[in-house]
Amino acid sequence: MSHETITMVEAVNLALAHEMEKDDSVVLLGEDVGTNGGVFRATVGLKERFGNRRVMDTPLAEALIGGLAVGMAAQGLKPVAEIQFMGFVFPAMEHVICHAARLRNRTRSRLSCPMVLRAPFGGGIHAPEHHSESTESLFAHIPGLRVVIPSSPARAYGLLLAAIRNPDPVIFLEPKRIYRASKQPVEDNGVALPLDTCFTLREGSDLTLISWGAMIKETLESAEELAEEGISCEVIDVATISPLDMDTILASVAKTGRCVIVHEASRNLGVGAEIAATIAEKGLLDLQAPPVRVTGYDTVMPYFRLENHFMPNTADIKDAVRQTLEFV
Repeated sequence: MSHETITMVEAVNLALAHEMEKDDSVVLLGEDVGTNGGVFRATVGLKERFGNRRVMDTPLAEALIGGLAVGMAAQGLKPVAEIQFMGFVFPAMEHVICHAARLRNRTRSRLSCPMVLRAPFGGGIHAPEHHSESTESLFAHIPGLRVVIPSSPARAYGLLLAAIRNPDPVIFLEPKRIYRASKQPVEDNGVALPLDTCFTLREGSDLTLISWGAMIKETLESAEELAEEGISCEVIDVATISPLDMDTILASVAKTGRCVIVHEASRNLGVGAEIAATIAEKGLLDLQAPPVRVTGYDTVMPYFRLENHFMPNTADIKDAVRQTLEFV
C-alpha cells in the first residue's frame, strides 16, 4: 500500500506499526514510548492501536530496559527497546554486551536474542552533551552485535523492518538531526532493505566519499557542489557499520583510486579508522592517495552554538576532497 511523503521519524513509526500488525511477538518498551509516544514521537499512536501489553512505558532505568529486552528475546518475544538518547545507553550496555551479544554463542545456538535497541543519536539539535553523542564505535567493536544507521526515511523504514526480523541483536541508531529534516515517498509494503550492505547513492569516477547517518546529507551536498567544479565523486552510505560491507567500499576505491571518509563521531578509534585501515590492508595498490578522514573532534560535544564548530560541514568535506586529489 502506498503512503504519502513522510519524514524519517514517521518512517520509523510506520515500520514499527507494520511489524506489530504482522507479528504479535513484537513488543515495544522504553521511557515514555507509550502514553507520550516517545520524546521524538517515534511511537506516537502505537499504544492506542496495540494496547499497553505490547507498548510498555518503563521507569527511567536504562539497565532495566536492557535486561527486560534480553529476557523477552530469550523467551520468544521480539522486543524493540528504546533508549531515549544514546548518551543514556551506558547502564544498558552490561546487558547488551555481556548477554545479548553472547547468547547465541553461549548456548551453542539453542537460544538467540532477536531484540532491537533503538536510540536517537548525534548532534545538531543544540541539546546538552548527553543528548548529542555519536558513540557508535563502542557497539561496532562488540562481536555478536549488528549496528545499523539509516540516513533517509526510506532506508529507516526498510532497515528497521530487517532489524526486527533479524534473529540476533541489532543496535538501531537514528540520527535525530534528520528526523524531520526532509520528506520522502515511502511505500508501506513491508519490504525490508538488506542489512550488512552499503548503498551507493551516487556514481563517480574521481574519488569515493564514504559516510553514514546524518552526515550523508552534507556528503551528498558536497558531491553535488564538487561536480560543478568538474570533480566526480562516488557516494557510499555504509548503513550497517558492523559488520562492514568492505567489498562495496573496496570495489569503489579500486575504481576511483581515492577516498574520503566522513563521520560526525570523534576521530580517535572511530569507525572511519577501521574503514581506512581495511582499505590500506586490502586495497593499498588501488590507492593513488592516502585515505583522508573528516570527523568530529576528540572532545565532548560542546554546548549549543559551539556544536556547529564540532560537526563536519560541506566546506570541510570539499577541502578534504581537494587535498586528496592534489596528492602526488
